[in-house]
This record gives sequence, structure tokens and C-alpha cells, in this order.
Amino acid sequence: MPKVGMEAERRRSLIDATVDAIHERGYSDITMAQIAKRAGVSGGLVHHYFGSKDQLLAATMRHLLTELGRAIRDKLAKAETPRERISAIIAGNFAIDQFQPAVIAAWLAFYVQSRTTDSNNRLLRIYAARLASNLTHNLRSFMPQEEARRIAEGTASMIDGVWIRQALSGARSDHQAAIAMVEDYVETQIATLAGRTNGC
Repeated sequence: MPKVGMEAERRRSLIDATVDAIHERGYSDITMAQIAKRAGVSGGLVHHYFGSKDQLLAATMRHLLTELGRAIRDKLAKAETPRERISAIIAGNFAIDQFQPAVIAAWLAFYVQSRTTDSNNRLLRIYAARLASNLTHNLRSFMPQEEARRIAEGTASMIDGVWIRQALSGARSDHQAAIAMVEDYVETQIATLAGRTNGC
């Protein structure tokens, strides 16, 4: 009889192995067999759990999205004002355990595969819509709905852009610098709109 929780442990080890393999070799160059070997399981088992490499990537991204959501919720739990909630969302998107080289490489692979794989594209759309919606909701405390939506999209684009630039640069990731860059954009936009409202 298999031990209770063994399947969950194996799935998690395969997801971790996928993230590490993508970082080391790139998504296109890795095989299911290589991932299985890295995780210490048989090639047949990885096919049994996930079916294909695309499905394994989708499972990996669902896991990373869950971890990202948890990081954002942890930050939001400590926020008391709309501005603090905006900062919590930004900081959560650059949580230390997320904004690090191996996970960044996995996200880049996810972006690329989402263009040709329906399941990955759907996951990306859900993530993007949730991010924009949460930002818009809190930005409405500072500006009209349409402006809030526009700046929310700009903020989301900044977050995604910082991740992509980090993936392509190969430089050491600096989550504090990333947060400061996006915060500067948000603060500038809020101040600009406040100036217009006050007739400046």
C-alpha cells in the first residue's frame, strides 16, 4: 500500500524538478524523462500524473499561482487602507520565494507556452484579470473608475515587464528594487491625477 500523502509529495517533487530544469536548460530542451530523473521517480510515473510536458507545465504554473496568491493574501492581511492594499499587491507579486531565478525562468516559459496552449493561456488570463481587478478596486479610492482601470493595467504591465526583463537579463534578482520601480509608477500616477483634480 502506498503511504498516505505519497502522491502529493511526488507531484510536488516533480513540480520542483520542472522549475529547476527549466532554469537550468530551458523549457524546449527538457524532457519528461529528465524531469523524472531529477525528481527521483520513473518516467512512467510522471506521464501517469501529468500526461504530457505541457500539462506538467500547466500544473507547475497552477502551483506557482497558488503560492503567489498566498503571498499576496499574507501582505493584504496586514494592510488597512486602499493605498496599503495596492502596495501589498505589488509586494506580493515580488515575494522573495517567487521573484528568484528558477521561478522567473518558469514564468517566462509559461508566458511563451500560453500563446499556443489553451490551458496555459486560460491560466494566464485568469491571473491577469484578477490582478487588474484587485488593483482597480483599490485605485478607485483615488480616482474615477476609468482612470483606475487604466492605471491598474499600467501597473500590471509594469509588474509583468519587470519579471520579463529580469528573466532576460540574467542579473541577480532584487525584489526591493522591483517593488520600488512599480511603486514609483503608481505614486506618480496618483499624484498626477490629484494635481489635475485640484486644478494644478
